[in-house]
Amino acid sequence: MKQVYLILAALMLLCLAPMPYGYYMLVRFVAMVAFGLLAYQYYTRHKTVAAIVFGVLALLFQPIYKIALGRVTWNVIDVLVAVLLIALFVLEKRLEKKTTVGYQQLPPQDHVPIEDNTIEFMLNGRLSPKELVYIASEEDKALTELFETRPEVLEGWGQMIGFHIVYIPLLIKKLKDKRVLQYRAPYLSDVELSEISIGNDFLLQYLENPLDKEKIKQGFIRTEDIHRGDDGKDKATNRFYPLSSKSGEPLADQLHRIGKQIALEKGRHDRYLEDQTQSFDDWGDAESLSANFADDSFSPEEQEETIYELMEEVRERIAKLRQRGIAEYLLEQLIHSDNRLSRLVITKDWRILLPDYNDMEIKMEPLVKAVYLLYLRHPEGIAFKQLPDYRQELTRIYNHLKPSGLTDRAIQSIEDVTNPMLNSINEKCARIRAAFVGQFDDYMAKSYYVDGQRGDAKKIALPRNLVVWK
Repeated sequence: MKQVYLILAALMLLCLAPMPYGYYMLVRFVAMVAFGLLAYQYYTRHKTVAAIVFGVLALLFQPIYKIALGRVTWNVIDVLVAVLLIALFVLEKRLEKKTTVGYQQLPPQDHVPIEDNTIEFMLNGRLSPKELVYIASEEDKALTELFETRPEVLEGWGQMIGFHIVYIPLLIKKLKDKRVLQYRAPYLSDVELSEISIGNDFLLQYLENPLDKEKIKQGFIRTEDIHRGDDGKDKATNRFYPLSSKSGEPLADQLHRIGKQIALEKGRHDRYLEDQTQSFDDWGDAESLSANFADDSFSPEEQEETIYELMEEVRERIAKLRQRGIAEYLLEQLIHSDNRLSRLVITKDWRILLPDYNDMEIKMEPLVKAVYLLYLRHPEGIAFKQLPDYRQELTRIYNHLKPSGLTDRAIQSIEDVTNPMLNSINEKCARIRAAFVGQFDDYMAKSYYVDGQRGDAKKIALPRNLVVWK
């Protein structure tokens, strides 16, 4: 894009000379397209002011509805815009010199002694093993400029070494997406989605030893493993990799060295784990079928996998809205989530609404919804082995949802779902859970779907004073 700045500047300056009318129209059209693209590019780079400036310029130069300002005024604008473009060209060139350097041949890593870079954090595994998080106790302006204006440089390096590079200020901007926040806290209104900023020193408050802060100026941390500390609490072993624009070592060489060091450390750690691993022979016959097969096979911990298998569209939605690693923890700090439960309203036409979650509607297939309404009518819960006793009630509920009448297929499906020797009820419970978890996070959704311990009565935990039947 640097050449585009110069081309546009030249076009602007030529407007000062007497040119044919068609030339000015051409400049308007080219400027509109180019400024629009620049506005979008700066927007994606989270440069809001620059995006607004080029957006305004695109509107100013658009040829559809020409703005009459007079030749003198337009000449002044042309000169100012040309100066702006030339200044941006110079800034981009300077930044490129800082970030684009040739690699020097480094000695083989096996022969380079590695200092102990272990730093204890009280993060309890909040970092993903595939994350490198930038952390700093003092600002390095050149590194800050690199992260914020050229994130693709570090993203590309991260892909090469198999890690996701996290720069917290940019991550926070992405996490403030309304859909993400309302998935985590559906009770939030537009007004409550307030601004918040978290700096690169955020993780320093979790240092096990506060004196370790002196070792951390700027650099990356990664989690190697989780272990039990002397105090009986889980702790994360993190490794720190310093990075500095003032070290005298080219930045590209620093990244190259860090990548090789991580590879060597991972290899050593993997070999250590292999030495500690003991193999055990598989034993035991497959669990035989029993009259309580559905109860025995119910496992809340395994339902997440079942949800993903049954509901591909839910899996994709959750993957986009639910974050992992440091992003998950930052979201907790960002919105201070709580268990603010919404009323659950069953309308006259049997729709399921959550009015306190921005009038959210939970949609289910008729038989799945019938099972849900059955459990909603019985706050004491129903064990799967008791389902045959509720077959007629489930049939009546289904008839309300499908007043056109029962088909042979529907009758068979109701018999299957109330048969404790089949897995049909587990599938329906998984779909019920998917309907809620697909809309908002599980830490609140668990109050709304059918759940319980294996072998016990299953129930919906939502307090019945929050249930409204219309």
